[in-house]
Amino acid sequence: MSSNLRIDGARLVSRLTELSAIGATPEGGCRRLALSDEDRQGRDWLVGQMQALGLDVKIDAIGNIVGILKGREDGPAVILGSHIDTVGTGGRFDGALGVIAGVEVLATLRDAGLTPKRDMAVIAFTNEEGARFHPDMLGSYVWAGGMSVAAAHAELDADGAVLGTELRRIGYEGPEQPGFLPAHAYLEMHIEQGPVLESEGGGLGAVTGIQAICWLELTLKGRPSHAGTTPMAYRKDPGLAAARINIFANEVTKTIPGQLANCGVIRVQPANVNVVPETVVMTLDLRNPSDAALAEAEAAVRAYCADLVARDGIEIAFRDLARFPATPFAEELIAGMEQSAAELGLPIRRMISGAGHDAQMMSRLCPTAMVFIPSIGGLSHNPAEFSTDEDMAAGANVLLGAAWRVANA
Repeated sequence: MSSNLRIDGARLVSRLTELSAIGATPEGGCRRLALSDEDRQGRDWLVGQMQALGLDVKIDAIGNIVGILKGREDGPAVILGSHIDTVGTGGRFDGALGVIAGVEVLATLRDAGLTPKRDMAVIAFTNEEGARFHPDMLGSYVWAGGMSVAAAHAELDADGAVLGTELRRIGYEGPEQPGFLPAHAYLEMHIEQGPVLESEGGGLGAVTGIQAICWLELTLKGRPSHAGTTPMAYRKDPGLAAARINIFANEVTKTIPGQLANCGVIRVQPANVNVVPETVVMTLDLRNPSDAALAEAEAAVRAYCADLVARDGIEIAFRDLARFPATPFAEELIAGMEQSAAELGLPIRRMISGAGHDAQMMSRLCPTAMVFIPSIGGLSHNPAEFSTDEDMAAGANVLLGAAWRVANA
């Protein structure tokens, strides 16, 4: 491949703009929840883009969309990918940029008349965000064999909609079995979703791996009573217990290196201003680069909850929503990202990913790596999420160089 080969930055931005119009929100972001009507429209658009490039487009039984560029030899493919679903208040870049960058890499090779030694492919995975169906990274989890198609199809959203039914409703329950395309390597471009790159002078990130993740749902049950007539000492208040658990989980982050904690959902019943609640459902998102440290943090939270049960007379039940170990990426592919950036004269630093990505699941099947571009203001899962045209082109060019090298090794 010519050292002067570059992706078309204007075309990359144009494609992202077109996809961003599907599910656009007044605040400038995107809302394309998995298997919604907006997701269907986005999928239709993506399939059209792939077909226009002459890719062999296939859909599997969990709705993953795969566009394949045939190589000169049979064998496992070099796969690029990400997702196009968003959270409820999402931005335009998260996931979608990675898929479009993959499409742009293959379009660039087509334009140059280049055929790789190995097959190359772009995948858009189903329900990466986990905003509608659990777990997150569901499509790549099923692809990698971590969850059966039947189990995934049975998942329910908060309104009781069944994943399999929704998949068929939007016309994306495909005939292929997940994992049908063997993988030689998987590469993913993504926005950082955090402030490090921008705050430390810009440049790109060669991602060394993904930290361990534990999502817990806690159901706390107490005794509903009148808030004006029940003295504090006589209450069994799950709302107060939920607040204490949230504070404790955040205190743990001060004593365990690298530990993160977040309470993203608190649902109170009955939700009346003058009633001590009967039930609270809350979530905890616990993360750490170390599996052992994350286990220590979770154990501390569970022990604290046991103390609350004994002291306050409430009940607490735990349910796992997601649980994934720390995932190291392949050294040879990390170095390949660095080499591609060096050839382009672009600064790049090694860093770990704080968020989960489809690459985390694909690492079960093949060597995997990611390249990050800066997120302005560190914002993501936010309508104001933004990355510059220049950074998008830079990341896509690093992806192009690294993918071509692996596809022809």
